[in-house]
Amino acid sequence: MTDRYQAFTKNPIGKLLVKNLGLPDPTALERWSEGSALVKGTVALGGKGRVSDAVAATLAGLEIAVDTAPTAEGRYKGLVFDATGLNASTDLVALQQFFTPLLRSLDSCARVVVIGTPPEQVTGGERVAQRALEGFTRSLGKEIGRGSTVQLVYVAEGAENALASTLAFLLSPKSAYVSGQVVRVGATGTLEAPSVAWQRPLAGKIAIVTGASRGIGEQIARVLHRDGATILGIDVPQAASELQSVMKELGGDSLTLDITHADAPARIAHHVKETVGAVDVVVHNAGITRDKKLANMAQDRWESVISVNLTAPERITRALLDAEAINANGRIIGVASIAGIAGNVGQTNYAASKAGVIGFVDSLAEELTDGITINAVAPGFIITQMTAAVPFATREVGQRLNAMSQGGLPVDVAETIAWYASPGSTAVNGNVVRVCGQMMLGA
Repeated sequence: MTDRYQAFTKNPIGKLLVKNLGLPDPTALERWSEGSALVKGTVALGGKGRVSDAVAATLAGLEIAVDTAPTAEGRYKGLVFDATGLNASTDLVALQQFFTPLLRSLDSCARVVVIGTPPEQVTGGERVAQRALEGFTRSLGKEIGRGSTVQLVYVAEGAENALASTLAFLLSPKSAYVSGQVVRVGATGTLEAPSVAWQRPLAGKIAIVTGASRGIGEQIARVLHRDGATILGIDVPQAASELQSVMKELGGDSLTLDITHADAPARIAHHVKETVGAVDVVVHNAGITRDKKLANMAQDRWESVISVNLTAPERITRALLDAEAINANGRIIGVASIAGIAGNVGQTNYAASKAGVIGFVDSLAEELTDGITINAVAPGFIITQMTAAVPFATREVGQRLNAMSQGGLPVDVAETIAWYASPGSTAVNGNVVRVCGQMMLGA
């Protein structure tokens, strides 16, 4: 799918109208391609707190060039600021002192990451200052422009050395459509992350992807395979030929069934135990919509959406855990939606199911053992065959109403899931990250 408006803004007439009418002017986003460096440029590192030394060492390990004494005369592809040393509201001026001189020195599609301490883990003036970081990063994300992104990473004490997978994702083009997000590292779960080669972090791992025959699910399967995983794709019998075609191309395995059937969780667990023993990653991607305003909604529309989008992932996860079919340091990943956070007209059933996915993450994050984690993505407007069928005016509003003035691609969702899936993301647990280009409303 292509963005016709974005193409229009690049021709002479479009450029003239954009300039004279103040229309949105989306920047073509840089996305990572296999074999490329993580960061094509230098990252400036500032601030002084408990994570500075660990961040510098982590970036060096990721082969990212770092400037610890940046100046306005330099050119930078990223800015990282250690704000863990800010202990009072008066200390917040350090943000202005670091960023203001450097923002004009940023290349397009640059990355900004602020690192703080989880406010709930500190008190007094320090809690005030750390909570203020959210307003700062969300606002900067909406004004930075030129395809650049801004994130806040709250790092719990003891998790300073567990940042590699998160910085690799947030500083690279893999996070092209993720901005204005708050990530928590080390809030729950294991803090000691294994050393992982960032080029193929999933080498030797096995991943389940539901709804893997096409769309976002197919792209998730492809990206996880690119990162080294063997894929077990699951989809409904009606999609069997498409699923088998994708899995054959990726050298994976396929299983066709309706995940809402009573015996589906047991069948999946049995298949895993019989074929591979246990898996390392479970991605609950399968989902449906059955839109109607609540006043006109039949019960079967309600129940089918809840069953596919929420109840099935709960039941499948429980069956896999009970059968010990998820390896230690495994990953469970749900696909929520911005609709579950902001709501949508005509989608009470869908929004309830996707908000429920967030509740599913909350409920399991502290329960899981053996280093197993659970996280979710919440996509916004992603350009797919499904969104191509949305009426033109609605589609245009959906694509423009975010800080990047454009829709995302299925690969943007897949890259975020691949970050969660990495064995190096042991300390990333209980997060819901929105892949929405930082929507202006509800995000």
